[in-house]
Amino acid sequence: MYLGLDLGTSGLKAILIDNDQAVVAEATAPLSVSRPQDGWSEQSPADWIAAAEAAIGALPAEGRAAIRGIGLSGQMHGATLLDTADDVLRPCILWNDTRAHAEAAMLDADPRFRAITGNTVFPGFTAPKLLWVKAHESQVFARVAKVLLPKDYLRLWLTGEHVAEMSDAAGTGWLDTGRRLWAEELLATTFLPPEAMPRLVEGSEVSAQVRPEIAARFGFGRNVVVAGGAGDNAAAAIGVGVVSSGQAFVSLGTSGVLFAANDGYRPDPATAVHTFCHALPDRWHQMGVILAATDALNWYARLAGAEVATLTGALGALEPPGKTRFLPYLGGERTPLNDAAIRGAFVGLEHATDREAATRAVLEGVTFAIRDCRDALAATGTRIDRLVAVGGGSRSDYWLSAIATALATPVSVPVAGDFGGAFGAARLAIMAVTGAGAGIATPPATARTFEPQTRLIAAFDDGFARYRAAQSAIAGLT
Repeated sequence: MYLGLDLGTSGLKAILIDNDQAVVAEATAPLSVSRPQDGWSEQSPADWIAAAEAAIGALPAEGRAAIRGIGLSGQMHGATLLDTADDVLRPCILWNDTRAHAEAAMLDADPRFRAITGNTVFPGFTAPKLLWVKAHESQVFARVAKVLLPKDYLRLWLTGEHVAEMSDAAGTGWLDTGRRLWAEELLATTFLPPEAMPRLVEGSEVSAQVRPEIAARFGFGRNVVVAGGAGDNAAAAIGVGVVSSGQAFVSLGTSGVLFAANDGYRPDPATAVHTFCHALPDRWHQMGVILAATDALNWYARLAGAEVATLTGALGALEPPGKTRFLPYLGGERTPLNDAAIRGAFVGLEHATDREAATRAVLEGVTFAIRDCRDALAATGTRIDRLVAVGGGSRSDYWLSAIATALATPVSVPVAGDFGGAFGAARLAIMAVTGAGAGIATPPATARTFEPQTRLIAAFDDGFARYRAAQSAIAGLT
């Protein structure tokens, strides 16, 4: 048996799979976020441990006794600060915390960061958070002995070892992403010594062994190892088999992600594309990230006073984009704009705009934002031959047909099942224990595929041009 743990923002998921990768059992435990000030987002690491204890404890005892390896996945970028005794110094500053925007801009102005990390320094990254702590909580900063990412604090609890892996480390702002090692000169700019960083491994390697007291508490067998694991999106890519160039997935969750695997390192920070290490050796990946995907649809549903399923279910066959355009920048945008101040809009409203037309406009707006991400990735030389769709938004046939047509790329939907971060983490555990390679991460069976509707490709190209024109006009107002 192999255990995958996925530490999300709103909950922790545990999934148990057998040698054939069939899901044997799963359990979840909720988590809450503290927002003590505007723009702040924090969690207590003690809550992560309690959630892990609850989720693991809910799995069947016979399954736990057969576990050979554990894989870890989780939310990225969080700053978990420890003293010399490994005691937590303050609540973890999470990925969606924006308090360090000034510090991020300062680091991004230093050309070494983009040159070495291959990325724009975003406020959510770990490095600017440490500068914020130094400036505003100097007594805390003076006691920092180790900086861990959220899932790696779970590893410390499981194993007693300070270890990180490449995909998560690439989102800190301190990793030499091409060479896959900590960049000491970047650490120095945030006043941290190299020894403050955890040891690095690949996601499919053994990172450490479970401590005997943890094994005894949960009834594990002897010599259970913990794989390096992966950040949440890289783990999800392992779950859906996106590991080689040309393979990609689109995630239609609260936010939207276009994730493409690469066999080489192709950074282009100016596009606001994330270029990170993948969870497998000598692999990288790129992500275009939009901040509101299903979040935009849920916002519109509240405005319209209707359920999302009612709104999308009323749509028939795919239609050409109408005159009404929607810009989904409800809380700023990341790729390719990197603009926290930009806000969304409906453009081109007219008497003929009814509820169905507005619903289509919202779906098209998010679709065109994803195309913006695709174009940014393409500018770096990354190709996408086929897309796998995951997330709650993938239940809308209309939306997937629009994405396939707008990107001129087939979009497939996996058969029913959980192929997310916890499943990907469990797959990495298999690789770590058995030494098997990327062949373990095969794509799940396809339930259905949405082909581009060739008769509408030109209309969607025109719609995208109108979307970009509206984008430029709105950007000028912020």
